[in-house]
Amino acid sequence: MKMSKMFMPTLREVPAEAVVASHRLMMRSGMLRKLGNGLFTYLPLGLRSFRKVENIIREEMDAAGALEFKPSVVVPGEIWRESGRWETMGEGMLRVKNRVDQELVVSPTAEEAFTALLRGEISSYKQLPMNAYQINTKYRDEIRPRYGVMRGREFTMKDAYSFHADEESLDETYRAMGKAYRRIFRRCGLSVIPVKADSGAMGGTGSEEFMVESEVGDNNLILCPKCGYAANDEKASCAPDPVTSGPGSAPAGKAFSPVETPNVRTIEELTAFLKTVPQAFIKTLVYRAVNSELDLSSAPGCAKLDRVTPASSPAYYPESFFAVCVRGDLDVNEVKLAATVKASEVELASDRDVERLTGAPVGFAGPVGLSSVPVIADLSVTAMHDAVTGALKADLHYEHVEPGRDFTPWLTADVRTVKAGDRCPVCGDAFYAKKGNELGHIFKLGYKYTKSMNMLYLDENGKQQYPMMGCYGIGVDRTLASIIEEHNDDDGILWPMSVAPFQVAVVPIKYEGAMKDAADRLYAELSAAGIEALLDDRNERPGVKFKDMDLVGIPVRIVVGDKNLPNVELKLRSSKDASLIPLEGAAAKAAEIVRASLAELSAPSGED
Repeated sequence: MKMSKMFMPTLREVPAEAVVASHRLMMRSGMLRKLGNGLFTYLPLGLRSFRKVENIIREEMDAAGALEFKPSVVVPGEIWRESGRWETMGEGMLRVKNRVDQELVVSPTAEEAFTALLRGEISSYKQLPMNAYQINTKYRDEIRPRYGVMRGREFTMKDAYSFHADEESLDETYRAMGKAYRRIFRRCGLSVIPVKADSGAMGGTGSEEFMVESEVGDNNLILCPKCGYAANDEKASCAPDPVTSGPGSAPAGKAFSPVETPNVRTIEELTAFLKTVPQAFIKTLVYRAVNSELDLSSAPGCAKLDRVTPASSPAYYPESFFAVCVRGDLDVNEVKLAATVKASEVELASDRDVERLTGAPVGFAGPVGLSSVPVIADLSVTAMHDAVTGALKADLHYEHVEPGRDFTPWLTADVRTVKAGDRCPVCGDAFYAKKGNELGHIFKLGYKYTKSMNMLYLDENGKQQYPMMGCYGIGVDRTLASIIEEHNDDDGILWPMSVAPFQVAVVPIKYEGAMKDAADRLYAELSAAGIEALLDDRNERPGVKFKDMDLVGIPVRIVVGDKNLPNVELKLRSSKDASLIPLEGAAAKAAEIVRASLAELSAPSGED
C-alpha cells in the first residue's frame, strides 16, 4: 500500500476524552473515530489490525475443532423468555419491537441463539460433541461506556458453544479451549493471567478468565507469588483464619450477656467503645435476594414465600430476605453471595426492611435469636470465640457469643472478599493484588440453558437426555486495545508483528530520483516476498514521516536517503539503534526479520 492511496488521518493532539493509552493512540494514529457515545468506526488502518486479531482467533478455533456459524445479531425475545434471562439481564439488554409487535433482542450474548438453533438439529448422541462458534457484533447498553473500544456499547466477540453427552466430554473441550486461548493471546503478543472466576449471569459451574494487567482494570486479581494461584476477587478463596477471640477472651462455657452500647452502631464505634479489635465482632447485614432459586424462607420461623414459575423457564422466588454474618474486619463479597443463594442479584436491604425484619434500628442486628430471616454465616465466623454481636435491640449488644452454641446458621459458606495479605488456600503464602481487564472467559454451563430451553437428544439406550454445555468468549476489540496498552512508548504504538497493520515501512527522504527508484524497488521486492509493506510516497518533511511511522508503530522501517545510497537504513520500531545495510538484499533481510518474529510468536509453549 502506498501512503498516497491510504486514508490515515493522524492527530497531533490527544483527544480530551481519551484517558487510556489505547484510546489515545488509536485516535491519534488514525485507526479509530467516534460515531456516538460508546460507538466507534474502525478506519482502514485500524481495521487491518482488527482483522488480524480476528483471523488469529479463527485459526485457533478451527484448529481446536470448532465450527464457525453466522447467526443474526437481532434474535427473537421469546428465546430469552425461555431461558429465564428476559427478566434477569436488566437494562443492559437492548429490547425492541418490530412492526408486528414481536419482541426482539439486539444480542448481548448468544447462548440462547445457539441453543435454539441446535436443539432443532441435534437429536442423537451420535451428533455429540458439537462445538460451534461465531465472530459477531454484540450490543450491551453500558451505563458509562469508556476507554474507547475497551468498553464500548457495540463490540465484536468470538463466542463458542459446545454441547456434550457427558461431563468427561465437556471437560475435554473445556481444557482444549483453554489451551487455544493461551495460544491466541501468545500469538497476539499479550501477557495474560488466567484466573478462577465467577460465572455471573452466564450461570454454570467451572469458569476461568484470561486477564491482562491494567491500571484502569475493572477487575481485582488476587495472586499468589509462590504457587501461582490466581483468581478474580469475585471468586478468590483463602486459607482459614486462626481462631479469633473477643474483648475478654472468656472461656468457651461463659454465657452470652447484654452490654449497653448507647448510639454505638458501627464497627469503628464499637471497637473504641469496648476497647477491642474489629476481629472480635460478628457483623450482621440484612440482604435482599432477587429471583433466587433457593427457598430462603425454609429456616425455622421464617415466613414462606410464593414461588413464581414463568412459562418455560426455571422457577424462582422473586424477592426474599436473609442475613449474612461475617467477621467485623472483613467485607461481604456480593458476587459470591449471589452465587450462594442462586440469585440473579443481591443488595443490602433498606433501613425500613432491616427494622421490620430485625425489630431493631440499623446497626444492632445480630444472629442470636434472629428467626425472621435465614442466617448465612461466612466461614470466618465459625473460627470465632467470645464474640460481640448486635442484640436485636436499640443501644444493645451481646458479649461472649459462641457461634454454634448461641446460634446455628441456616447455611455456612465462603462469602468474604479476599484481599492482599490474606493467605493462599493452596500453599499458605500471602496474596498480592493487581488490577486487570478481562479479555476472554470460558465457562462450564452444565444444563442451565439446555434444560430451560428443552433441548433434548436420544442417548445410546434411546432415552431422552439434556446435553451439557460449555461457553467460550473473547472480546476482539478489547484484545486489540489491550495489545496497544501493553505495547507502546512515548512516541506511539509498538505492534507485535502478528497484528501490525503493515509489517515493513519504506520511507524515502524524498520520493524522487534515485531515492524513488530505490524505494519502489524495495516495495516491489517486499510485496513479491509476501511481506505487507507500506510505502510513504508523500511529499512531506522527513520529520513528519518518521513521527507518523513511530506513531503508527510499523515494526520494521527502511529509510532511503540520497546520502546513504547504495545503502539504506534499517531500524526496528522497538529499538533506538539503526543499521546501514546494502540496498541489494535489504528487502530479503527485512523479510527474514518479519518471518522470524512471526515464528517466535507462534512457537508452541509448555501449555500447548
